[in-house]
Amino acid sequence: MNKNIKISFIFSVLVLLCTCSKPDYELFEGSKGNKSDFLGKWLVVNYWADWCPPCIKEMPELESFFNQNKDKALVLAYNFDRLEGDELKDQIKRFKVNVPSIMTDPGLLFGWETPPSLPATYILTPEGKLVETLIGPQTRDSLEEIISKYES
Repeated sequence: MNKNIKISFIFSVLVLLCTCSKPDYELFEGSKGNKSDFLGKWLVVNYWADWCPPCIKEMPELESFFNQNKDKALVLAYNFDRLEGDELKDQIKRFKVNVPSIMTDPGLLFGWETPPSLPATYILTPEGKLVETLIGPQTRDSLEEIISKYES
C-alpha cells in the first residue's frame, strides 16, 4: 500500500469510529448527543418528582427562566423516579414540565452524587464547570441572580 492509501484508510477508520460512538445522553423528545453539546451556554439541571409539591410549584419558574434566557442558558428537567415512556409523558403533561427532559441520569453524566432532597438544581458554566448545587425551589429571579454573579 502506498502512503496516501494508508493515510486515507486510517482517516476513514477514525471518522467511522467517531460517528459510531454511543451518545452520552438522551432527551425525552428523542434527541441524543454528547456531553460537549451542552458547552457554550449556562446549564441548569433540575431534579423533580410528582410526590414533591415544591418541585411542581417551581416548574413555571423554570419555564419562565428558560424562555427568558434561551440565548444564554439551557434548562433540563430530570425525573428523580427515573420514569420512562408513557408514564413519564403523562407526568410531563400533568405537571406542565415545559422544559427539555433528560432521560440520562445527570449524576452519571456529569459526575455528581444523587441529591439528598428535592427539588435540587445544579448550575454549570458555559465551560461545563459545576458552580452551584441548590436544594429547594428556585425562581426565575434567583437563577438569573446566580448566573449574573458568575458572569461579573
